[in-house]
Amino acid sequence: MSWKTYPKVELHLHHEGAAPPAFIRGLAQEKHVDISKVFDESGHYAYKDFVHFLSVYEAATSVLQTPEDYARLTRAVLEESAAQGVVYTETFLSPDFCGGGDVEAWRDYLHAIREAAEEAERDLGITTRGVVTCIRHFGPEKARPIALCAAETQGDFITGFGIGGDEGKGRLTDFSWAFDCAREAGLRLTAHAGEWGGPASVREAVEAIGVERVGHGVRSIEDLALVDELAERGVVLEVCPGSNVTLGLYPNWRKHPIESLRERGVKVTVSTDDPPFFHTTMTREFDELERAFGWDAEVFGEITRTALDAAFCDEDTRARIAKKLESAE
Repeated sequence: MSWKTYPKVELHLHHEGAAPPAFIRGLAQEKHVDISKVFDESGHYAYKDFVHFLSVYEAATSVLQTPEDYARLTRAVLEESAAQGVVYTETFLSPDFCGGGDVEAWRDYLHAIREAAEEAERDLGITTRGVVTCIRHFGPEKARPIALCAAETQGDFITGFGIGGDEGKGRLTDFSWAFDCAREAGLRLTAHAGEWGGPASVREAVEAIGVERVGHGVRSIEDLALVDELAERGVVLEVCPGSNVTLGLYPNWRKHPIESLRERGVKVTVSTDDPPFFHTTMTREFDELERAFGWDAEVFGEITRTALDAAFCDEDTRARIAKKLESAE
């Protein structure tokens, strides 16, 4: 069977990183900006390794300069997601790219993003919530205004706060002020850890920062005591297998630890991270997991319900999405 029409819940999607290459090329041409070096001969995003990926990501993002650009981006991203059967998505949004951390400018960008998301919900049946993220390699001082942007716009659309970027820069505890600010505003917390950082980075996210979800988190498998602790605490991992394999964290899908983590009782979910960069979709993730581990509708149903239970949304929204998932059972 094809998993394309299977209703899916995605928790780990970078908004700019989900931009189709053709969309970014078209926008660059409109603005007469030359970013041709970020593409290969086939028109795909081109990068050599994770650090280079970050620089290509930021170069591609540089052509997104106005709220209207972000409205168009939102429509393009949600059309792609909805075409893959995604009925609920959480997208990582950074005020660093949307107004430079200024609250009033961020409100303008957010208004445009939200309007486009509401149109997509009406027209395509996909529900969206935003998780504001600071960027680790920009440093803890720049994270403070980002946390304030999140706190000032917390509500039924902006529901979470997290951190992305280069895990090799600094410690998560350097960003405690930003996480405390978001927590006090009522935002729910996630953090990238356990991708390029080892198990200690996951422990820091859970124990020192107090997140309820961890972005990636897969290198927890290197510390089985930590794995058991994650299972006991009910911490949810936002796993992006295709991203991990493409970036060389694991040599192939069968070597990916998602199944081992699940077997030990850890709550795992499936997402695409930056899908066009990693030549993936939610459908491909499902297809590859079926091939690698024999996952069937029962397992995917469990994974999807776990994602919905962990979603940073209100209970009415959760109940509404649950009804859509029932069609796959």
